[in-house]
Amino acid sequence: MTNGTATTTGIDARLEAHRVELTGYCYRMLGSSFEAEDAVQDTMVRAWRSFDAFEGRSSLRSWLYRIATNVCLDMLKAGGKRARPMDLTESTPLARAALSPRPDHTWLEPMPDSRVLPETADPAEAAVAKESVRLAFMAALQQLPPKQRAVLLLREVLAWRASEVAELLDTSVASVNSALQRARATLAERRQRGADASVSDPLDEEQQKLLERYVAAFEGYDMAALTALLHEDAVMTMPPFDLWLTGPGDITGFMTTLGASCAGSRLLPVQVNGLPGFAHYKPDPEAGGFTPWAVQVLEISDGRITGFHCFLDTRRWFPLCGLPLHLEAETGEVEQGA
Repeated sequence: MTNGTATTTGIDARLEAHRVELTGYCYRMLGSSFEAEDAVQDTMVRAWRSFDAFEGRSSLRSWLYRIATNVCLDMLKAGGKRARPMDLTESTPLARAALSPRPDHTWLEPMPDSRVLPETADPAEAAVAKESVRLAFMAALQQLPPKQRAVLLLREVLAWRASEVAELLDTSVASVNSALQRARATLAERRQRGADASVSDPLDEEQQKLLERYVAAFEGYDMAALTALLHEDAVMTMPPFDLWLTGPGDITGFMTTLGASCAGSRLLPVQVNGLPGFAHYKPDPEAGGFTPWAVQVLEISDGRITGFHCFLDTRRWFPLCGLPLHLEAETGEVEQGA
């Protein structure tokens, strides 16, 4: 009995060692934080149940990726692509701004770095991993057919050989190379239509100062200071609403009209989607202190903020990010209240 328990514990530990990287892979495939975690859990259960049949002809890691890929491809058969508001509608002028929600399954979802980026001592590898979970890249991935998506991720992000990918997908090397070429062309076309965020890893001194100025401007609700930090083509999104705004005038105009209740807010830094982010708490007039309002993800380019993305479903995102559900007013201390 002891040996059996020890064996089971050993299998569990070997599988768990791959959870973070598998979650990152499934997240890139599916575009959903919670679907990714479900997919990994399904992968672990399947692997555990069939571990006796694993003959070691491939590495455990390769075997797990094969299972995870099949799980994701099955989940993607239902169709539908995760998207950002700018993928679905035209930008709305502030004068016509209306908050129209769409179902949760519409949206590309945020993900904390800690759940999808394995620790690595290789700076180049870490940079590639971060770039591959950024919102713009994730949105582009969702435009690829599922098998092209898998090929691109396995070859470009995980640096697998074409022969390894062909074996995993039960196809030919020529087919893998063709799928990779088509996927690269699609991503290159999308890059031409919009500038990529250029965020150093770690943030350089200029970017750190930009974020400090941003926090001061936002918490002080100083629209003139905030305007100075926003790129002229900056975009603001607020899933689950399909509204998105372009330019400092409409963004700050929204914040002082429909978003006026956010005056006096507090921001706590978070690492999400390989980008700087903040947990946004706004004043709670009923309970006092501050209540969760959004997870903000910022895109930066050329010393300005180009993307200001606010994910509002705090009952999902704050626990996922390990964030408290209440901030006390006087002390600044946090509570984990429901």
